[in-house]
Amino acid sequence: MAWTTHPVTPDRFEDFADVVNPNRRATHCWCLAHRLRQRDIDELGGGSREQAMRRLCERDDPPGVVTYQDGVPVGWCNIGARSDNPRLVHSTKIQPVDDLPVWSIVCVVVRGGHRKQGVTTPLLEGAVAYAASRGAPAVEAYPVDPAGRRMDLTMAFVGTRSMFEKVGFEVVGTTEAVASGMPRLVMRRRLG
Repeated sequence: MAWTTHPVTPDRFEDFADVVNPNRRATHCWCLAHRLRQRDIDELGGGSREQAMRRLCERDDPPGVVTYQDGVPVGWCNIGARSDNPRLVHSTKIQPVDDLPVWSIVCVVVRGGHRKQGVTTPLLEGAVAYAASRGAPAVEAYPVDPAGRRMDLTMAFVGTRSMFEKVGFEVVGTTEAVASGMPRLVMRRRLG
């Protein structure tokens, strides 16, 4: 089995869409709900969430990575500099732990039909490698620790503590945010 991970540049946009919005529904979040405010979406995409995401993919630092298993797009990770994420910059619930200019993971998605097949480990490793290649000193994530409890699948995009621990993240703080009724942690992996 061959795993590869690549930033979502315009030429990989359809692969990203195959993972997060295979039916191409216009009202779907397009992984913008936790990255941009509505006025930013309107400005970038003229009211179209898909077009706003396409514009983000044209930037020097695309908004995330797609992981491929044997050439098939199977996973998406929304990652970027925390300072470039207005929703995090202005969040009152997920406060910075310190002044380190971290990159943040805000969404992890595994394509339907590929779940429970080990996709998240190469996906997260690829996301961390992407951040490192852009000079990030550390990567943060804001998952929950279900501790055996069942998670609402609509909130699973935040990830779990064990998923991030598996790839070297450590708990460095807590947040006031919740997902699926569970408090979200601040987990970090230092780079370099």
